[in-house]
Amino acid sequence: MAQKNENPVHKADGTGQPSKPLTMGWKELYLKEDWWAIYLGFAMVIVCLVAFVNGSPIVKTLTVNPGGLKWTSLDQLFTHFANNIHLYGLQLVSWLVIFGVTTRIMGIKTSEFVPSFIILYLLSIVAFSIGGWASAGRYMLEPPLVALIIGIVIANFMPLPKWMDSGFRVEYYIKTGIVLLGATFPIRLVISAGPIALLEATIIALTTCLTIYFVSTKVFGLDKRLGAVLGTGAAVCGVSGSMAIGSAVGAKKEYVYSAITMVVIWALIMILFIPFVSKALHLNPGIAGAWVGTSEFADAAGFAAASSYGRFAGNEDAAIQGFTLMKVIGRDIWIGIWSFVFALIACMKWEKEECGVRPSAMEIWWRFPKFVLGFFAASLVMTYVVAGYSPADFKALVKPDLFGPLAAIRTWAFIFCFMSIGLTSRFKELKEAGLKPAFAFSIGVLVNVTLGFILSVYVFGDYWSMLGK
Repeated sequence: MAQKNENPVHKADGTGQPSKPLTMGWKELYLKEDWWAIYLGFAMVIVCLVAFVNGSPIVKTLTVNPGGLKWTSLDQLFTHFANNIHLYGLQLVSWLVIFGVTTRIMGIKTSEFVPSFIILYLLSIVAFSIGGWASAGRYMLEPPLVALIIGIVIANFMPLPKWMDSGFRVEYYIKTGIVLLGATFPIRLVISAGPIALLEATIIALTTCLTIYFVSTKVFGLDKRLGAVLGTGAAVCGVSGSMAIGSAVGAKKEYVYSAITMVVIWALIMILFIPFVSKALHLNPGIAGAWVGTSEFADAAGFAAASSYGRFAGNEDAAIQGFTLMKVIGRDIWIGIWSFVFALIACMKWEKEECGVRPSAMEIWWRFPKFVLGFFAASLVMTYVVAGYSPADFKALVKPDLFGPLAAIRTWAFIFCFMSIGLTSRFKELKEAGLKPAFAFSIGVLVNVTLGFILSVYVFGDYWSMLGK
């Protein structure tokens, strides 16, 4: 891949194995993307909280995008931009200041970042616009997937200059998005999933990850770090999980992008496969939504699949609720758990075997992906903030006026990430990984989709069938 790893965890020693881990010491507090993702994520949470308490619409105004328009003619789309061009201008300036200043502190040239980010922003507007088409749902054109496709097409058929990679900060955008994801995950929301949903999500997360990891390393003899990234990418939230584990274990960027490629391919397949089978079997919408939640690898793709089947079955709310409880709440929370587990294994076992030196406790701390701590910290903060609201007030006030703007900001961060992934993904570099990662991932998919069907339909079917009633 073209994107540089600005904060390498390992330095190659010429043998193909990583040498002793590198650390920055306390300089990482202002030089690493992990910390800036936390600072930025919490700053946005504070801004949203202040706006919420004061009843100010400013955050909602500055998170404008055409993704929810449901336009049927280009005139509607052009009218939207004409009426809101000043807001888009303020939004672009805000993002440029936020990301421009922080990346400059981290050592990225502002003269390269600014023009690159402007291109990224404009392309993201295009992705949002396509996703806002009234028929986009029918063709599964969710903005994150559209952004990825646009980026891949440009990178491989109309390649941009190398220096523009300075603005395509994949890890920075996804880490910021993950911290914001934690802010929209108060503990009460996790608990609301209930023991059944959390139990099924746990079974899926454990089985899928461990299956792919052992098939990758024991059957195909792939690198342990690649196995960890592939396994987590399938078991949790594809792009976010792959990025988080890649950072936790010091994986090569090629490993991370190989996992993301497989996530996207299978996510697109499952958009078609699960609704098709669900229709053939006349599954209850809640059950089908839960099955989508167990076997989809990207939130945007899963939402599209659950929504399309729910509309077909006459109960879209039940299908989306089943998907949300199973995937967005149940499985995505495992991002932090797997990050901690694999970071610990990488430090205490893999690097000891490779370097012959057992890392100190502080080394483990330097290595741990700090943005995962930001995810949990943001969740705890928001849990405290919303603790005094009744369920009715939470749904009527907090969710639309506080969580809504936070989710909108998070969506922008994820769109920037997906577009950046596409813009730094070259097919010729992906081929270097070979077919073994694809085979290992696909075997895990077969286990995942089969187990998810059995659990959702037969084992816990009574629970999921009650949704929406």
